[in-house]
Amino acid sequence: MSLNVESTPLTAVLAPPPLRLIDDTGHAVAESESGGFALPAVDTLLGLYRQMVIARRFDVQVTALTRQGRLATYPSALGQEACEIAAVAALAPQDWLFPTYRDSIALLTRGVEPKDILASFRGDWHSGYDYPRHRIAPQATPLATQALHAVGLATASKLKRDDTVALTLLGDGATSEGDAHEAFNFAAVWQAPVVFVVQNNQFAISVPLDKQMACRTIADKAIGYGMPGYYVDGNDVAAMYAVISAAMDRARSGGGPTLIEGLTYRIEAHTNSDDPTRYRKTADVDLWRSRDPIERLEKYLRAQGALSDQLRDSIAAAAEELAATTRDCMTEQAVVDPLELFEHVYSTPRAALAEQRAFLAAELDGDAAASASAPLNGAISGTNSEESTR
Repeated sequence: MSLNVESTPLTAVLAPPPLRLIDDTGHAVAESESGGFALPAVDTLLGLYRQMVIARRFDVQVTALTRQGRLATYPSALGQEACEIAAVAALAPQDWLFPTYRDSIALLTRGVEPKDILASFRGDWHSGYDYPRHRIAPQATPLATQALHAVGLATASKLKRDDTVALTLLGDGATSEGDAHEAFNFAAVWQAPVVFVVQNNQFAISVPLDKQMACRTIADKAIGYGMPGYYVDGNDVAAMYAVISAAMDRARSGGGPTLIEGLTYRIEAHTNSDDPTRYRKTADVDLWRSRDPIERLEKYLRAQGALSDQLRDSIAAAAEELAATTRDCMTEQAVVDPLELFEHVYSTPRAALAEQRAFLAAELDGDAAASASAPLNGAISGTNSEESTR
């Protein structure tokens, strides 16, 4: 008996065109095609352009460092800059971001230092940044778990009657997880001030979207939970920013959650250990490279007279400066204390954990004592340094 229960649908269900404000050629769309959203001001778009350029240079640099063996792993967001930068730009200072493992450029844009972002990818620390200071939760590796945490914080915000909104980033694969369903459902039932931004890069590692779900779009699922859903061109930072900002305002004013799907594409491999040529075509990658979010916005800004060659070069120089800082911090030897393994595990220390910590501390002290008493420079007892070099 075959275990393959897939069947070919009788009729193909085609997705509608995604909402966009600037098309692939860098031109503003007609008002009738904007879905009721206004194109952000040129100054706002210029700021988004700057952040995307800097974020991409950081991403490319970190990918290079990973290939050199200076980091254990790194999931690139190349090609997905519009989704992440728009999401962070829509946050107010008091809002919280709940990112995934792929959202390092979102952390960078929110103000986290490169060395702190990369601490976990290098294996130096569980997570290298201060969560309350930056209002960013830990980068979640398990799929969709951070969505539940976002709903919890947003519900607490509602109960406290403050104006904090939680925004969580998800991948298309994460929406197939039970945690995502629970988060969407509870957010709608409790009318929690939370915004779900799904970066649909069309592959859950190697599984294409049409092998995960049969619906037209992920955004269509929103109606089943009782909240608004928007299907947006994820490579149009103007549209992503306009839609996310409106959703944040809606949540802040008591309107409840929103599900936003950004249609984009992961240009690089899933991580440095992945071989994407096994499950996707080079022609598809080339097609999406031609839909580059940075080039699209650059064309629009140049047409508006807002981006000169001089300004473009200064932004590129700032990006190079950040890349150099990132390289430098990855050449520094991390100071690691093995006893930190036992910190921040329980709010009240447990006896068993304390016993394990004491055991490791004694072992480390023994190793240190042995090292201190060992002969130096390869010298052997009974021989002098001159003899040892012959």
